[in-house]
Amino acid sequence: MKADLKDIESVAKLAALLWEDNSVSDLINDFSELIAKGKVQFFLKYENNIPVGFAQCQLRYDYVEGTETTPVGYLEGIFVKKDYRNKGIAKELLAECEAWAKSNGCQEFGSDCEIDNVDSLMFHKAVNFTEANRIICFTKKL
Repeated sequence: MKADLKDIESVAKLAALLWEDNSVSDLINDFSELIAKGKVQFFLKYENNIPVGFAQCQLRYDYVEGTETTPVGYLEGIFVKKDYRNKGIAKELLAECEAWAKSNGCQEFGSDCEIDNVDSLMFHKAVNFTEANRIICFTKKL
């Protein structure tokens, strides 16, 4: 189901399990800002009235690796609690994201994962994403 501002705390609690370096309160603030700006959608999945998974997608107008059109729907994050995995919930959430992107004029959909995140890589392959590129990013202090 589509999530909106009234659901933002539930989304943020799940997102904090995915992005462990972030606090729930910071995520609530970040997500509230994103919703206010538009071009983003969150989805929540419930089991017995308990939020067990979420997905965040948005429209990207800048270049997305491996794509040819704009805007591109982009899976910013997807997470399902451990006890609810392998039940098709992530696929359901992804399908909602893809339908939302298509309804917003997208012809392509993108995503990414960290190079060492094997679970995410396997998920992306299982739901028919094609790997577009691999990069290693560098930084240094000046």
